[in-house]
Amino acid sequence: MRVNRILLSSSLVVVALVLQVSVLARLHLPGAVPDILLLTVLGLALVYGHVGGALVGFGAGLLADLAPPADHAAGRYALVLCVIGYLAGLVKPETGQVKSAAGPMVVVVAAAIGSTLLYAGVGSLVGDTAARHVGLPGLLFTAVLYDLLLAPFVVPGVMALARRAENDPLAETTSAKTTDISSGWLAGGTGLRIGGQRNGLRVRAARARVARAGRIKGVKRL
Repeated sequence: MRVNRILLSSSLVVVALVLQVSVLARLHLPGAVPDILLLTVLGLALVYGHVGGALVGFGAGLLADLAPPADHAAGRYALVLCVIGYLAGLVKPETGQVKSAAGPMVVVVAAAIGSTLLYAGVGSLVGDTAARHVGLPGLLFTAVLYDLLLAPFVVPGVMALARRAENDPLAETTSAKTTDISSGWLAGGTGLRIGGQRNGLRVRAARARVARAGRIKGVKRL
């Protein structure tokens, strides 16, 4: 991943995790907790693709596993968000622009259901049966409902920031400067001006031929 991707992804993940732990987790809503971290990973995956989505998801999930008051095995949520980020990145628009809100909303619904089921499934493998006591159908319904309500305020903004970072003006300026420096170096080393000077070169070549022909005639006359 490029530096601007890493910086932006890290910043957004940290902000989302802080909001998740300090605000959303303390609302004590019935059923699931609104997962702003999941929505952040989805927004980045829809711009960066499946590889970037998997990397961002793994990093975000690992931070969530280690952040207090985590009460589950480390790596559990990292695995969930890694898989979700990879799958979400597979439906990345080819142009990077989303034509309608229907596509991202479908992705949010599928991610909310998939992450809940995958988290409960991994938990059952390590002996965590909390999902059974709470009720899996209720968790699925509330997870989808909360994430859908929160998605319009999170996913579009994350995608806009990610696309803006992809079109980094600093990188374009650096590229332009590199091109100018290369052109100047070529011009200084060869005495030729690059770009739009072909006619001048032709005139110089024609003058050189005329001068050479004049010298040859002068020699013949002697």
